[in-house]
Amino acid sequence: MNKLRFLLFFSFLFVISLSFSQKKTLTTQFTKEKIIIDGKFDEEIWKITNIATDFFMLEPDNGKPASKERQTEVKVVYDNSAIYVAATMYDEDPTKQRKELTQRDNFVTAEHFGVQLNGYNDGQQEFRFFVSSAGVQIDILYTEATGEDFSYNAIWDSNVKITDKGWTVEMKIPYAALRFSSEKTQTWGLNFYREFQRDRQKYSWSLIDNKISNEAIQAGVLEGIENIETPTRLFLIPYSSFYLNAKEGVKTKGELKGGLDIKYGINDAFTLDAILVPDFGQTAFDNVELNLGPFEQQFNENRPFFTEGTELFSKGDLFYSRRIGGSPSTFAAITDDETYIENPSKVNLLNALKISGRTKNGLGVGVLNAITDNTYAQIQNTITGEARKELIEPLANYNVFVLDQRFRKNSSVSFINTNVTRNGEYRDGNVTAALFDLNTKKNTFNLSGDYKYSVVNDLGIDKNKTGYNATLNFSERSGKIRYGVGGEYFSRNFDKNDLGILFQTHYHSFYANASYRILNPTKNFNSFGVFINTYSEFDNLTGRIQGANLNAQCNFSTKKFDFFNFGINSRPVDTYDFYEPRTDGETKFFTIPKSINSFIYFSSNYARRFAIDINPSFGFINEKNRVNYGFYVGPRYRISDKVAINYDFRFNRQNNNVGYITTTNTDEIIFARRNRITYTNQFTGKYTVNNNMNFNFTIRHYWSYAINNQFLTLQDDGSVINNTSYTTNRNSNFNTWNMDLSYSWWFAPGSQISVLYRNNSAIFEREFERDISTNFKNSLNHDNLDHIFSISVRYFIDYNSLKSKK
Repeated sequence: MNKLRFLLFFSFLFVISLSFSQKKTLTTQFTKEKIIIDGKFDEEIWKITNIATDFFMLEPDNGKPASKERQTEVKVVYDNSAIYVAATMYDEDPTKQRKELTQRDNFVTAEHFGVQLNGYNDGQQEFRFFVSSAGVQIDILYTEATGEDFSYNAIWDSNVKITDKGWTVEMKIPYAALRFSSEKTQTWGLNFYREFQRDRQKYSWSLIDNKISNEAIQAGVLEGIENIETPTRLFLIPYSSFYLNAKEGVKTKGELKGGLDIKYGINDAFTLDAILVPDFGQTAFDNVELNLGPFEQQFNENRPFFTEGTELFSKGDLFYSRRIGGSPSTFAAITDDETYIENPSKVNLLNALKISGRTKNGLGVGVLNAITDNTYAQIQNTITGEARKELIEPLANYNVFVLDQRFRKNSSVSFINTNVTRNGEYRDGNVTAALFDLNTKKNTFNLSGDYKYSVVNDLGIDKNKTGYNATLNFSERSGKIRYGVGGEYFSRNFDKNDLGILFQTHYHSFYANASYRILNPTKNFNSFGVFINTYSEFDNLTGRIQGANLNAQCNFSTKKFDFFNFGINSRPVDTYDFYEPRTDGETKFFTIPKSINSFIYFSSNYARRFAIDINPSFGFINEKNRVNYGFYVGPRYRISDKVAINYDFRFNRQNNNVGYITTTNTDEIIFARRNRITYTNQFTGKYTVNNNMNFNFTIRHYWSYAINNQFLTLQDDGSVINNTSYTTNRNSNFNTWNMDLSYSWWFAPGSQISVLYRNNSAIFEREFERDISTNFKNSLNHDNLDHIFSISVRYFIDYNSLKSKK
């Protein structure tokens, strides 16, 4: 009996070891049968095709085979237009399935199934398609370099059915949504994914070993695709939008816009996307804040064209898409007798296109081009009444070119060039970079780095200003214990800000990090990790230390899937800030004292009807009475599978903060010792009618103010002394209010009607009352509010459907 047990145990270990080392293979079949996407699997082809089953747990107990009660069975067939997937998800208690309805690309608490396809089987990029048990779609472009990109949107079809044994899903994924070679016989990377939200169990068909950081390289294989005759990939998306703008004291005006998006498959690997007369009026608002620092505020990209399929262009961190159609590069100076009639804060985007794809040998090629229009400020003389206009941004061309060669399924080298050319005697910028990302065969060690070279032709200041930046990083990326070291060098004149975003130059830095994590659950924890890192940064000219950080944190999730994170961040030595004095690269600096900060973060299991996030923080700075503290709380409540509400409250206070105020006519740099207080209240709600129709509601009130208690003069040694002669009021008070109420209906694949009502205001003051109710009322004052009502219709047209109708 003991021998039999030993043999069974040894056989089990042998099977598990094979699952870790051998890739699973599924052979698909061609079908001429018309498949109806209804989740029923009535077609004959589904009865005879091969089945993928025997899933393994990804989290929390990595490598554990799926139980008999939670098996998943998947079938794949294809024709000349698409890949078809039929999946059956078994459940020991289907009544407990989570089926929350949401808008597209957001599952929240719903259970879901997904297929992950790699047309080149190169272990580096996957197109991932997920469907929730409520029928909601998510599509993701995954790369090892950037992770999951949820901005990718494809046109595909799916349908689900709830059964007495679990649920089923049927999917049609057109070849237009994928990228693959032109070989007659195709071999694709393939994996399937399933998640039980109620107990946070995640499964995959081909085991993803969490000791290895690379996910895509562990996918299985799809064979059997042969001699497909893919249709022409030409899609037209015309749109029309109507905007009605109203503000107290200003005449209400309406505006009708129209345009066209084009998607064309040059071949099965390369795609051209173009927008003609773009319209981004319904994109999400920016969370603008009171900015007292030396650097601009960075915003997320919300325009679909610049978020979808831009993985290639993000390499090297040279592309900040908000530069295109962003702020003008110059400003119009006016005299004391002049005033602005109109002073645009953004330039107008005329059109844009991008071409991207990858050859069968792994060479990725990307070209992005955009053109912006002339932008003028309108100025009027207050005495004579004479008006004039001044060009603040000329016609400009923005271009990104990328070559990315993948090899050995886990490594790559890349070349990137960004270029901005402005018409006439205006600033031009050009940046070129070479990158490498090398991994050992087992993905144990990684060596990466880059070299970047910039040329800026700023005709009014310093013609052909050049600079460079170089980085080198080494890391161990597998197992329980991981570590990394690296460094970076910036020359003074390196500048990528014409098409990228960069805050600091003229320094060199070093970092090191180490971490420990468990790979499988223990008696008390589903996950547990400890992380330590150190960072130091030095000014190139003086050698003074600009940055010094020593940080440690620990995070873990309990057996009930509640998450905890706590840590300490410290600056153990005084550092020197060369940017806060605002002297544009001179040797003036400001001394920043030692500090220590701590935080705790708690997030309860979102699968519960009521959940909450809590995050208090506290920091001490090595000066008398100088402390920072803050608090965040974010409760959320799921009223039903269709209705949910979230509330976020943030409070932050900085006592005796010291910062820049102004520079006088005699070049005296004035600082202030100040108290800064910030409140942010945000409320979001959603009502989802079905998986194609939803209402969303978002309001945000942000209030931040700074009271200057003492004016100071910056000294040459970086210290500050009391200044009693400067008395100008430089207090700051900033309120922003945003409210969005939107309705969206996907009435056909790729086709959408959206209705948006938005009102917003932004108020900056020197004289104000420190009362939150007064500031809130001022934000909602009719004189300050802008009201915008818009309706937009986008219609997806497949060239093949037009051709077949003809």
